[in-house]
Amino acid sequence: MMARTRPFKQVDVFTAMPYFGNALAVVLDGKDLSDAQMQRFAMWTNLAETTFLLPPTAEAAAAGADYEVRIFTTAYEMPFAGHPTLGSCHAWLEHGGVPKDPARIVQQCKVGLVPIQRQGSRLAFAAPALQRSAIAADLLPALLSALGLQAGQLVASQHLVNGPKFFGLLLDSAHSVLNLAPDLAAVKAVLAQGGCSGVGVAAVETAEPGSGLILRSNREARAFGGSAAAAAVGEQPSVEVRMFVSDLVVAEDPITGSFNASLAQWLIADGHAPTVYVAAQGTCIGREGRVYIEQDGAGQVWVGGDSVTCIDGSVLL
Repeated sequence: MMARTRPFKQVDVFTAMPYFGNALAVVLDGKDLSDAQMQRFAMWTNLAETTFLLPPTAEAAAAGADYEVRIFTTAYEMPFAGHPTLGSCHAWLEHGGVPKDPARIVQQCKVGLVPIQRQGSRLAFAAPALQRSAIAADLLPALLSALGLQAGQLVASQHLVNGPKFFGLLLDSAHSVLNLAPDLAAVKAVLAQGGCSGVGVAAVETAEPGSGLILRSNREARAFGGSAAAAAVGEQPSVEVRMFVSDLVVAEDPITGSFNASLAQWLIADGHAPTVYVAAQGTCIGREGRVYIEQDGAGQVWVGGDSVTCIDGSVLL
């Protein structure tokens, strides 16, 4: 197939300020590209993820899908990922995409159909179904050791799967999260042994008496979407998140939507976090990612964030 010019955007996700979020390359016309061509281009961009937008399959279109997205890292295709979902939807809408249902956009990806809704100036995706279980007893001590953690710093842990597979660790304080100095080679070995793509650590900051956790001072708040509950929370992060991934070229992911989705489902279900909160991620690597979590009345967890286009043009593919 002869290469041709295709519309292209590079989007910064989970931030309203360019270059403070998680970058995503979006090829807005992926028709006729082979898997190998997509993978080659994703490797060339050298970003955490690159996406290719396609018309939905006939079956998915009949079920309401507006477009299909293929999500590639530099090494493999992912069934689902959070920041590529929001960034691709942002790019699709900005490029003139019109959803079948004005109230929501429906994305087709390898994990299935993912609804996305507008929440004011932000987009939010419905967290996919989560499978979770205890981390294998022989892996947890090795994981804590690789991260440089003491057992007393661990509040809870889970193996989380919503497409990607993660180890999730809830720690005793934001200080513990922000001061981690992991042995990355050891982390990679444990991840390989457990079949996971990353290990996420988080702490919930609360004002509950005797919790031992800290509460950040309030900042000025902006309304989040149309939700009065979320607007009341404002912009103040109450959860601090870090994600260490198996690809040591990246080592620490700036902002991880899929992990924040599974993390929220776990923490809310087990009573560790409220049904509405803001998570911060990327603090230790010079990013200021903000993830807006809200569980609706039906129990669906929505994962929201801002996106901003940094590069708008075309690519030869």
